[in-house]
Amino acid sequence: MKRFTGNPFAESAVVSGYEAWYETTGRQADRLEKALLKQLLARFPRASTILEVGCGTGHFTRWFGEQSLQAMGVDLSRPMLIESACPGSPQCVRGDALALPFSTAAFDLVTLVTTLEFLPDPVQALAEALRVARQGLVLGVLNRQSLLGRQSKREGGPIWGVAQLFTPAELSRLVHRAAAGRPTEIIWRTTLWPFWSGVLPLPWGGFIGMAVMLP
Repeated sequence: MKRFTGNPFAESAVVSGYEAWYETTGRQADRLEKALLKQLLARFPRASTILEVGCGTGHFTRWFGEQSLQAMGVDLSRPMLIESACPGSPQCVRGDALALPFSTAAFDLVTLVTTLEFLPDPVQALAEALRVARQGLVLGVLNRQSLLGRQSKREGGPIWGVAQLFTPAELSRLVHRAAAGRPTEIIWRTTLWPFWSGVLPLPWGGFIGMAVMLP
């Protein structure tokens, strides 16, 4: 797999247009991704707290807060965190996904949404997420073997040009490596846009949503 070569979210030019994407070009994708994430959250009916790792501008952190969860975000990019304060985001703090500044089992759930693609060590990030989670993880990742994933990599640019994409099978293997023998139950689905507005366990869907349940 291609190795991560830089953090595009430290660049002010990327940050300035990030939130606007969800209201324009990315509106439909955003709606479908949130619908899939909501299905995965339903797997954790007892969860009341959630940490979003790689929260960026707080776009999903705010949405998780609207799902009756006490949401908190963490991100390494200072420019993104400054932007997150503008729309009235829930509490977001600066921290490294590879060494989270939280105690073990500090949150019911930990989520990473389009974050693993930009981290230098995805396994370590997942290990840290599992460490601070009591009930499990909710992951959202662009699918490398989808039409959407191939288009994103072909277009490149400051964001997707450095991204490391994964397939559902690859993502599952990363989770198992990070768990290091700890029992987990994994369920995943993909969004099928632009072909269909639903979600199914098909390996070629554009956006992978994965629930990792801990005993």
